[in-house]
Amino acid sequence: MNIHEYQAKQVLKQYGVSVPEGHVAFTVDEAVEAAEKLGTDVVVVKAQIHAGGRGKAGGVKVARSLDEVRTYASELLGKVLVTHQTGPEGKEVKRLWIEQGCNIENEYYIGVVVDRSTGRVVIMASEEGGTEIEEVAAKTPEKIFTEVIDPAVGLMPFQARKLAYAINIPKNLVNKAVKFMLGLYQAFVDKDCSMAEINPLVTTKEGDVLALDAKLNFDSNALFRHPDIVELRDLSEEDEKEIEASKYDLSYISLDGNIGCMVNGAGLAMATMDIIKYYGGEPANFLDVGGGASTEKVTEAFKIILSDPKVKGIFVNIFGGIMKCDVIANGIVEAAKQVGLNVPLVVRLEGTNVELGKQILNESGLNIIAAESMADGAQKIVELVK
Repeated sequence: MNIHEYQAKQVLKQYGVSVPEGHVAFTVDEAVEAAEKLGTDVVVVKAQIHAGGRGKAGGVKVARSLDEVRTYASELLGKVLVTHQTGPEGKEVKRLWIEQGCNIENEYYIGVVVDRSTGRVVIMASEEGGTEIEEVAAKTPEKIFTEVIDPAVGLMPFQARKLAYAINIPKNLVNKAVKFMLGLYQAFVDKDCSMAEINPLVTTKEGDVLALDAKLNFDSNALFRHPDIVELRDLSEEDEKEIEASKYDLSYISLDGNIGCMVNGAGLAMATMDIIKYYGGEPANFLDVGGGASTEKVTEAFKIILSDPKVKGIFVNIFGGIMKCDVIANGIVEAAKQVGLNVPLVVRLEGTNVELGKQILNESGLNIIAAESMADGAQKIVELVK
């Protein structure tokens, strides 16, 4: 789960991480009022969307008067911002963060992630702040420094100090940078984050160490422990179909293709998308109905796929272990009756209760094309869609 920059800063502030003062605004008048409250000569007007690259896309404006704040707020609110992370459709700006300007001396990068190779949390730092970390990794990997954190003791002050020196934080600000990193790590662990990124971390001419931008992502499986974080969820930033899928505990991600996929198991779902691509088709979604799906759950999954106007055909690929083929079959029949199936449907069933599942589909009266294998099913649906 993602949250907005201003929300991430409010979370981090609880852990002693220094952030510039600011206020959220949903209207132009609120933006001007927020700037008046701050009372600084320079105010930064920031678009709040769940995507990086806002600055390059014109979503961050520096205002030197209340009139400029009003102008920039008017321009940004309601604007569709297209960045390298939003895709060509972009995202509409519905809220702004009005923040005090900073007298920036230098910019740095600090990130905390889980490293799958070591199974541990890693903190990364670079003096190439303000640049996409992927770009730094590709062009100048030697400028990224990392420390692997022992979960038994957490981030140690000496590790934070080592990173501060490695990225050339001014010596008189090293202690502030250490405090900053320790707070960031604690927030990461306490709130079950999957990523915490400060880009840029800045030092100011006044001797402060601040998070000029902040991005926190949370492990969705741990949200039951954090009702305070769940309250920060902005549903308007998420795909409607993905929101609906989450209500039924379905793993659904919308894609740009025209072949809907319903599969059980994440690995099989990935392989199904791959084989559709291999035979020249384009998957419209990733959808894993899971191992213990009910007929109702399968019905809802089918309805979510069919709610996508881009879908011109559906490939159901089920390998029944815990998931029984007859349950899938009943769900398909029920959904087709409720929604009205008007696109080609190819079904490949294997595993538990497969014969019963095939019988249910055969006797349903639906126009269903049976597939003998995954490859056979992929070829058939690609041909039918074309």
